Amino acid sequence: MASGSSIISSISSNLTNTYSYLASLYPEDGVTYKNITAARNDSSNYLTLNQSFASYLQSNFSTFDKDGDGVISADEMNSVTNTIASSGVSRAELTQLAASGAYSSDMVSKILDNFDEIDTNHDGRVTSAEISAYTYSCNKQEKLDEENYKKATGTSIFYSDDSSTDVSSYSILSYKYKNFTSSNNS
Repeated sequence: MASGSSIISSISSNLTNTYSYLASLYPEDGVTYKNITAARNDSSNYLTLNQSFASYLQSNFSTFDKDGDGVISADEMNSVTNTIASSGVSRAELTQLAASGAYSSDMVSKILDNFDEIDTNHDGRVTSAEISAYTYSCNKQEKLDEENYKKATGTSIFYSDDSSTDVSSYSILSYKYKNFTSSNNS
């Protein structure tokens, strides 16, 4: 499973790859709404075309086609992927990608569930750095809770059984950290 912070680069990469494949199919006309639809409906593309990202391109066509000429140019696609790489993704974009089947991972659900806390600059977008910082914070809190539990129960921090992952054995807020980090480390 992808770590939370790698999801952002994965989105950018998958959009670029899907765009490049579509552009190679239609070198004359370019990546138009009609061509995306045709490619998605052509059964010979099922193994090579990422349907989820093609659907995302199709659903957001007018957003990507900045100049309104009916074609998503390479420059327009680069602009979108650069924005995603540098500014991250919004809750709506991540939700739409998850709904299209692009990401059905538990990690995306956890990012969406904690979106407001991860988005530390409150710009409505989460970046790889924000996800990494939140993951680090969750891991740190989990270790602090584990230490505090061991101190409270008189268990040695150095010689105890590290397999204690029972969420109920930590503080009342630990469930959030335990739940976020447990699949991120997979």
